[in-house]
Amino acid sequence: MSAADSPQTANAFTNDALGNDDATALADRIRRKDVSVAELTQAAINRLNKAEPLVHGVIAERYDQMLTAAAKLDKEKSLEDAPFFAGVPTFIKDNTDVAGMATRHGSAAVPAGHPVNKTSLFAQQMLAQGFLCLGKSTLPEFGFNASTEPLHDAPSRNPWNLAYSTGASSGGSAALVASGAVPIAHANDGGGSIRIPAACCGLVGLKPTRGRVIDNDAAKSLPINIVSDGVVTRSVRDTANFFHQAEQYFRNPKMQAMGKVEGPSSRPLKIGIVIDSINGHATDNVTRETVEATARLLEAQGHRIEPVPIPVKSSFPDDFAMYWGLLAFGMKLNGHKMTHPDFDKRRVDGLTEGMSRMFLRGAWRLPAILWRLRRARFDYAKAMTGFDAVLTPVLGHTTPKLGHLSPEVPFEMLFDRLTRYANFTPLANVTGAPALSLPMAQTPENLPVSVQIMGRHGDERTLLEIAYALEADNPWPLLCDRA
Repeated sequence: MSAADSPQTANAFTNDALGNDDATALADRIRRKDVSVAELTQAAINRLNKAEPLVHGVIAERYDQMLTAAAKLDKEKSLEDAPFFAGVPTFIKDNTDVAGMATRHGSAAVPAGHPVNKTSLFAQQMLAQGFLCLGKSTLPEFGFNASTEPLHDAPSRNPWNLAYSTGASSGGSAALVASGAVPIAHANDGGGSIRIPAACCGLVGLKPTRGRVIDNDAAKSLPINIVSDGVVTRSVRDTANFFHQAEQYFRNPKMQAMGKVEGPSSRPLKIGIVIDSINGHATDNVTRETVEATARLLEAQGHRIEPVPIPVKSSFPDDFAMYWGLLAFGMKLNGHKMTHPDFDKRRVDGLTEGMSRMFLRGAWRLPAILWRLRRARFDYAKAMTGFDAVLTPVLGHTTPKLGHLSPEVPFEMLFDRLTRYANFTPLANVTGAPALSLPMAQTPENLPVSVQIMGRHGDERTLLEIAYALEADNPWPLLCDRA
């Protein structure tokens, strides 16, 4: 590919205070006073001013407020006892409350200009680690889509190739981290929304076990809690350190502690492999080859790879689709209670409207659907007996161009496209299992291709140990590596 044919990227990396460091390295430099928090904050703002017009990952900012907070941190005599990530810049996704900022959930149906009074419990858990939240990141309407293309605003663009999607629903966060604007950002996942944007943008994305972190506000009202919060990062250690620090703030007493995971394990593992989805859509060749190449790499590391049957009933894809429709119907019905009293259901996009209608057509089946989805956790646990992890694609095919999953596409066509694309991630949400996305290859269009590693309940440690080993043996490219 000639320089003239090269895709346009959004590369904000430069020789400034942030450099090419990940969040862990920046936190260490801050503690040692090698760099001031104000310098890092200003560098992030400068990078955002460069990247944001291209990627559109920011929906609201509070740069001046964070510069003031940074200056206050710099006056501290010592930061040795400060939270681990003290002074590291980040963003929180705009479906999570941060006091003093509006929460619009990516939807024109939620009125603008109404800041909330309280920070959500999970955001408190995240910000207690010392991060400076520079603003809110973009998402598609209510996080329902697998591409961040809200109708009322510009789409979020993939920093690796601006013609393509960032994935979703944490697409804004992924764009900001991949472009180099910030080293780490909040993401949450109700059907793949940490892992999908991480996969599209070449990042690490761990959906933790259900209950590992404090429940998202929305999760409390769900018949089946499918939502987990976390981050997207450029390094395995940033993800590992984030969850270790989160555990210092809140540890679920019903779950084995994750602890501090600092590198790979030497123990050989039995890892299952699944390449094609239960819904009958074959995985594309590039994605299939990436999973197979990763399996060979794992075998070379001493692990045993075996095919494993898909661990749920054949009804699972349709059942999950109906549950997704239930969430859309519930948002239309109760949006004024869940978001803002002036919620306008007439302004929801075509995907939300279509899923709501789809649910209503089959609502009589809901009791049986919920029973089967609740049983999926036990089916998954049984299938994992004898396996330490399972390797799969993250997505059914490589990242699509913007427009392919736009909510302007007629609903039946759009929903079919979604089922062909986002067909591997929902299982971990319904069962509550941990699952990790890792970038392992690139397409000719300069786009990352990722794999998913799923684990047993409560065993994020094994996933992170596998990830450390793969990162060491197959380091993934970052935009800072490009000239």
